[in-house]
Amino acid sequence: MAQIQKVTQATFKSTVTDSKLPVLVDFWAEWCQPCHRMNPALEELAEELDGKAVIAKVNVDEERALGAMFQIMSIPALLVYKDGEKVAEFVGVQSKDTLKAKLESLV
Repeated sequence: MAQIQKVTQATFKSTVTDSKLPVLVDFWAEWCQPCHRMNPALEELAEELDGKAVIAKVNVDEERALGAMFQIMSIPALLVYKDGEKVAEFVGVQSKDTLKAKLESLV
């Protein structure tokens, strides 16, 4: 079973920037109801794209520096990376199909 990667400031480079696979990073918080609505879709994507893409999460309350670094103003914010570069950004609840199509276009 593929796992969603928890990302911290210490692991951002190794998990996201240095990844050979496309990475979807979900900036979220425990108190954010729309963020929780994204979880089932993200878990399904982690399963379906296992080995093709990485699904990661950053808790903005625990990792304030990362939230500030990426100028996250509202959550959920979903950033997509390919070869260490941000190639797409989604704000608010997104459909699994929208995110999957974007990630598959980068594989």
